[in-house]
Amino acid sequence: MPSHPSPRHSASSRERLLDAAKRLFAAQGYEQSATSAIAREAGTSESQLMRYFGGKVGLLEALFEEAWTHLNARIEKAISSADDNRQALVEGIDALVAVLARDNDLAILLLFEGRRVRGDEPRIRLSRGFVHFATTIRDLVRKGQAAREFDAALDPNAMTSALLGAIEGMVRDRLLARSGATRGFREREIARTLEGMLDGFASGTKRVGRAPTARRAGR
Repeated sequence: MPSHPSPRHSASSRERLLDAAKRLFAAQGYEQSATSAIAREAGTSESQLMRYFGGKVGLLEALFEEAWTHLNARIEKAISSADDNRQALVEGIDALVAVLARDNDLAILLLFEGRRVRGDEPRIRLSRGFVHFATTIRDLVRKGQAAREFDAALDPNAMTSALLGAIEGMVRDRLLARSGATRGFREREIARTLEGMLDGFASGTKRVGRAPTARRAGR
């Protein structure tokens, strides 16, 4: 009977390098992960790593871009089925949180390695995918203000910053709770807290006290 290659070995060298880098960066940290170890874990050579990514910085950036391409597609699909801008925010962020809850390595990379200076540049280089995500959230906030779902007197950039900061903080603390560094809470509490924040952003009493959707209520 003919044998079949394992998924790991049937993947391309580029895919194996990305997969190995994600595991090692998450487990050991970016600075502590040598390109030789990544290539060895991927079952390929450092020359292949250099060929595809130009080095470790390029490899990390490729990881971020591919991850955000997938995440943004999931988020946009969730948003497309929403009835209004407020629900679109909740559903889009809920889709992001659900993916990160299932992929600890990805969550660690995005939260702990995505805001550091890389190489010789004296500035943080945000991935295009993250910028796209932040722009999507800001656009929904502004549309919600125009539709009187949110208080138009509030600064949309500050509102966007508050939402992104709260999401990152809650996902990060759930990760830290697994090591005993912080007290844990359930994934569904992220959605409930987000709903409370959006109630605070609401214009007047519109939509305050809205019940969670059936999909999230069971979490």
